[in-house]
Amino acid sequence: MNIGVKQKVAKVATSHTGPKEVTQMVTDRKKDSAKTPVKQGSEDTASEPNKINASTPFDFSGKNLTPYGGLLPVITMLEKLGFQSLVEQTLTSKRIPRAMDLYRFVLGIVLGFYIGFPRLNQLRFIARDPILTGILKVAKLPVQSTFWRFINALHLNVARQILAITRTMRERVWATANVKLEVVTLDTDTTVHTLYGQQMGGRKSYNPKNKGKKSYQPMLTFIAETREYIWGELHNGDRPSGKQIGDHIRNACAVLPPGVKQIYGRVDSGFYCREGVEGYEECNVRFAISARKTSRLVEELRQAEWKPSPKTDGDAECEFRYQPDGWSKVYRFVALRYEKTRDEMTAEETEQYQLFETSQYKYRVLVTDFRDPIHFVFWFYNQRGGAENLIKEANNDAGLTAHPSGRFDVNGNHFQLAMLAYNLNCWLMLFNREPQADATELRHTTLATSRLRFLFVAAKIWRHAGRTGISYSDHYEEKGVFERLMNRLRKIEPRGSGYAPVMLPALC
Repeated sequence: MNIGVKQKVAKVATSHTGPKEVTQMVTDRKKDSAKTPVKQGSEDTASEPNKINASTPFDFSGKNLTPYGGLLPVITMLEKLGFQSLVEQTLTSKRIPRAMDLYRFVLGIVLGFYIGFPRLNQLRFIARDPILTGILKVAKLPVQSTFWRFINALHLNVARQILAITRTMRERVWATANVKLEVVTLDTDTTVHTLYGQQMGGRKSYNPKNKGKKSYQPMLTFIAETREYIWGELHNGDRPSGKQIGDHIRNACAVLPPGVKQIYGRVDSGFYCREGVEGYEECNVRFAISARKTSRLVEELRQAEWKPSPKTDGDAECEFRYQPDGWSKVYRFVALRYEKTRDEMTAEETEQYQLFETSQYKYRVLVTDFRDPIHFVFWFYNQRGGAENLIKEANNDAGLTAHPSGRFDVNGNHFQLAMLAYNLNCWLMLFNREPQADATELRHTTLATSRLRFLFVAAKIWRHAGRTGISYSDHYEEKGVFERLMNRLRKIEPRGSGYAPVMLPALC
């Protein structure tokens, strides 16, 4: 070993073992750097839209898919309110069906009306729908001839039995939906159903749209505050008699819920008769009836004292006491007068149910027991136009005009089943209303709109581990309202002899 000579090997060895020669980890992070800002947008990447074109493949392998997912709230309401036991205890039929029992036949027909199929032959389009067959607990709906045999086996009294079911269901809905109306208004009107076959009871009578053709003229009564159908019957094409009008009014008042204390009624000139007025008075109903043109009434109008009418659309107003022929006593009549213009329409166009004319004026006359000013009486009567819209909804959306049989009793039963389907929508709207206590602010959703919003909802029925459920789309716009409705319906529970309310505040 030579002293003074540098040894590279030793130097290399000490460089590996010396602690001062160890390489340190280098970082570019500054001690005083600001924190990373939070991302403002969603972390989920927006998915691309589905590209659908003419070459998109398709198949029929999807299982348990239904376009009528909105039937779940309907059957929930019916099940919670004991609809099955009510039908089984009320309806009577001599025929014992084999394909389904009596309750499921009735429920299937009513749900078919609610979906939008008023004809029995149209039920084949939903015969295998999984949610409908699941509700009815069958693999497939029976064929059309089976439904026909069931319908033909129902006797004439079934129409009254369906009205009794409707009355009981209304009382239960009002109790659970916390509807405590003490004052109600009954709107009664008739409609014309043109017949195109040889139906029993068809008459050639008043039919302005199809003159000379046979028709039915059913009578219907609605509750103006809740838009519910309360009473009605299928009537032949002849004009209703005074006795039939009086009986109809008494029956409509008798089926109101027990909490109602004051009733108001308004009808057009088709119900202007002594029996109708006496029917209202027997039920303690405050009424306003459009008067029909008679020669004596026109003389009273000409002799009356007319005053300017600034609070109405008339040129002048008057009131007088008058007793028509055959009436038991004198009643208050109020009238508005309109001056004719030169370009007035022809007499056939101006002759209406509540507006008639003389050589110089046109008049609107009401007979009433109101003590209020004239402008208030006419304002109250003008609200009756809502009944015509409800009848139009029942005719066009609930299938009321689809009279399927040549027998009058079968068509009468069909009439009541269709109106029961109409009431299903009204009852669901009571459960689906916003928290409000004023009945005048209650908005009505027609059956056609309800189908688009709450019935035609795509859904998939799944089964797993012995459980069955329904999955809806996460893009459903009304899912918040739908969930609120289901939560309210599932809270319905019997309490003693009645039902406990599930909503606050009460609708008064």
